[in-house]
Amino acid sequence: MYNIVIYIYLIGVVIASLFSKKVRNMWRGERRAIGIIKEKMDPNAQYVWFHAASLGEFEQGRPLMEQLKREHPEYKILLTFFSPSGYEVRKNYEGADIITYLPLDTIMNARRFLRTIRPVMAFFIKYEFWYNYLHILKYRKVPVYSVSSIFRPEQVFFKWYGRSYGRVLHCFTHFFVQNEISRQLLAKIGINEVTVVGDTRFDRVLQIKEAAKQLPVVEAFTDGHRTFVAGSSWQPDEDIFIPWFNAHKDWKLIIAPHVIGEDHLQQILSKIEGKAVRYTQASAEEVRDAQVLIIDCFGLLSSIYHYGEVAYVGGGFGVGIHNLPEAAVWGVPVIFGPNNQRFQEAQQLKACGGGLEINGAADFQRIMDRFDANPQQVEADGKKAGDYVKGKAGATGKVLHSVGL
Repeated sequence: MYNIVIYIYLIGVVIASLFSKKVRNMWRGERRAIGIIKEKMDPNAQYVWFHAASLGEFEQGRPLMEQLKREHPEYKILLTFFSPSGYEVRKNYEGADIITYLPLDTIMNARRFLRTIRPVMAFFIKYEFWYNYLHILKYRKVPVYSVSSIFRPEQVFFKWYGRSYGRVLHCFTHFFVQNEISRQLLAKIGINEVTVVGDTRFDRVLQIKEAAKQLPVVEAFTDGHRTFVAGSSWQPDEDIFIPWFNAHKDWKLIIAPHVIGEDHLQQILSKIEGKAVRYTQASAEEVRDAQVLIIDCFGLLSSIYHYGEVAYVGGGFGVGIHNLPEAAVWGVPVIFGPNNQRFQEAQQLKACGGGLEINGAADFQRIMDRFDANPQQVEADGKKAGDYVKGKAGATGKVLHSVGL
């Protein structure tokens, strides 16, 4: 049944590639993958294979790759992606020796791919369970590890109708999971090679903090003012927080929207009553008397959180909350919307007091009024957020030590 579904999916990809540039790039990339590997691989080297679906999983795997590269230069690294949003952004990443798409999970593709690269071990990040690749890896006796994985009772593996597909989990040599619930769920289906180590993403955000960029324009904009940073915001988020700052012009507001398109940027500007400037169009001098700074480019958000006293992470009123640890690592309280039940870090930040959930504008106003009147509360809640991230670090070292690296 799985292979039938894969071939139906393949037909869908071929058809969709006629109409979508993104799908077309992915389809071409998958077909070129074996050729890229043959062209770039060193036949005398031993390769460790890391597979990440997209950009988020790459960030979880990155600390492992970089520590492995640093401590074990005798190995080379193959990095594969499924999604164009991961591959196109990180295709020039210097931490891997070969980077390519992973060909679709047909039996023939899996055999050709593994026959070409012959990895000595493989790491699948978080949610990646490719049936044919994993079964062939097991047959070849290649150690395979699932890293930063997290399981929930509603997943297909734990349903009566998912038992056949669930056999794919028995192909892994070991699971390094994020929480105790995941370990217990795996134990119920007879999988006991499991260690609870947490999420390698916390190691990554601490690395990012250490390498944060100095941003003179942002420094000039904030310059002694209380500042609120809204990261990865969507229109429903902006409708909630912008009105409060229209009424409190003694605060500075930085908005880094998730979608940076001209229509969205103009929509944001139309809601702001004070002076607003766009990052790419302003100098350090020009931003000093502005109240709102709109970040209209990518790659700065993780450093920009450093300049805020309070942070907001978007997505909680729609697609699902974005990267909370990226903000919390700076020791600032983090506000977010209600669509966060599936995100362990959101629940844990709420529990420790470093994260604050809102269900609408009234909640946001209440929290910000309290922070406005009590700076000591901001500092106390921010410390809880920062301590939470520090306390969750260390998964990378635990994983590599456990696999003998």
